Amino acid sequence: MIARHVRKLEAYVPGEQPRARGVVKLNTNENPYPPSPACAGVLKHFSLDLLRRYPDPSFCALRDALAKLNDADPDCVFIGNGSDEVLSIAARAFVEDDESIGSLDPSYSLYKTLAAIRDVKWIGAKNLSTRIAPKTSLFLLTNPNAPTGEFREPSEIAAFAKRFRGVLVVDEAYADFARANCMSLAVAPTNRNIIVMRTFSKSYSLAGLRVGYCVGPKNLIDAMYKVKDSYNVDAVAQAVALAAVKDQAWMRTNVAKVVRTRARFVTALEKRGWNVMPSESNFVFARPPARENAADLFAWLRSKNIFVRYFPGPKTGDRLRITIGTDGQMKALLNAIDDRFCE
Repeated sequence: MIARHVRKLEAYVPGEQPRARGVVKLNTNENPYPPSPACAGVLKHFSLDLLRRYPDPSFCALRDALAKLNDADPDCVFIGNGSDEVLSIAARAFVEDDESIGSLDPSYSLYKTLAAIRDVKWIGAKNLSTRIAPKTSLFLLTNPNAPTGEFREPSEIAAFAKRFRGVLVVDEAYADFARANCMSLAVAPTNRNIIVMRTFSKSYSLAGLRVGYCVGPKNLIDAMYKVKDSYNVDAVAQAVALAAVKDQAWMRTNVAKVVRTRARFVTALEKRGWNVMPSESNFVFARPPARENAADLFAWLRSKNIFVRYFPGPKTGDRLRITIGTDGQMKALLNAIDDRFCE
């Protein structure tokens, strides 16, 4: 009764959401600062009559605001129920049954799961110079990458897209924390195959809202509209996201605080003998000193109600991914690390 490919599917495992109070939660790359106060204003005055009716299926007001923000045509903007839905729709719209989905390895582990859900092959590439299999019709590229945090220049990504025959989705969930982004590639008149995706979960502090969007060539965006559910983004989410978009100053202030804390935290880890990969995201991917095992440290920190992320495996198992929280949260983590090494 259950489809064959679903029976053998290894489901994506989200980061743990602890219910206990007083935890230091640095495991799911959430923004430690609240969203714009304008979001609260929307919720306070939201008309219940709007909940009686279906939401705008084309999210016109939010789409227009995002188009203006990114110098794009509104017809070239698609909005989803979180970036994960945007990715899922891309997998349905751009991949034939005998084709494959590619991504870097390591990268966001959902990509491999999406290929399995779609019942097509997943192809992992070491870097963008790797020869891509000819039947790979969709390549999902997180930039800055997750879980590593490393950044690839837009020029390198543009060169890859030129060589690649399929659709390239540049997943820019963490772009606001980086020094540059690829949105100019998505809106370029000559662009034929680049879609740039963003989320409200990170820089806008709205992970609980579930809104993501992408910008790309109109023919590709039109294909995504064909595949989406009729009313995929609810009325509350559209209204709150619109308020957040209109308050860019609030978002930029929060991002600047995270970036400053990131720099101080990296310095502190390196002084303690950690190896920290260069990061342009709101997290770091760091290897503890040789005397400490990453898996053991992860478990020990969890026992102290400090949650970070650990990814087992030969390419990731020697490091921890640590979300950048407030200065106080990062100090609590550093103090715990010092206590651990003093035991």
